[in-house]
Amino acid sequence: MRKISLFIASSLDGYIAREAGEIDWLFTDQDYGYTEFIAEVDTLIMGRKTYQQVLSFDEYPYNDKEVFVFSQSLQGETENKAKLINDDWQNFIEDLRQSNGGVIWLVGGAQTIHYFLKHDYIDELILSIHPIILGSGIPLIVNDPSVETVLDLKNVQNYNSGLVQLSYDLKKK
Repeated sequence: MRKISLFIASSLDGYIAREAGEIDWLFTDQDYGYTEFIAEVDTLIMGRKTYQQVLSFDEYPYNDKEVFVFSQSLQGETENKAKLINDDWQNFIEDLRQSNGGVIWLVGGAQTIHYFLKHDYIDELILSIHPIILGSGIPLIVNDPSVETVLDLKNVQNYNSGLVQLSYDLKKK
């Protein structure tokens, strides 16, 4: 079965983006393990808002990957090779996990992460905590007691920038 990894960054107070989705506060001064991680990934899953954020980048970064966008509102064709998944997410994820391939990267955002946590689909969490307190924004974890998840710490990596990266396996229910 293919592994689903959530490789994501948050502020110290648990936000993955500012209120309007800006990620200008993310460090770009170092690699922070991204190159090694993305080399194992051949498939990405993201929500609509994250996909629209990615489209705002100067260059679309995932041309060499299979990309699926979970959305109930987007319809039709995408601006690139991304495929829209509008319904029956559960069967789609189960089929994808059984298919051949590398690591599946759950990119974000908050609602998609919530769905994956609620259904126990995430196998690994790699969380880069930036040394900044935003005070408000889009939370990493949606407040929902039904998604209680036990984590098993695998690694802690600290960087001279103050960023701390925590790697966990998620224990299955």
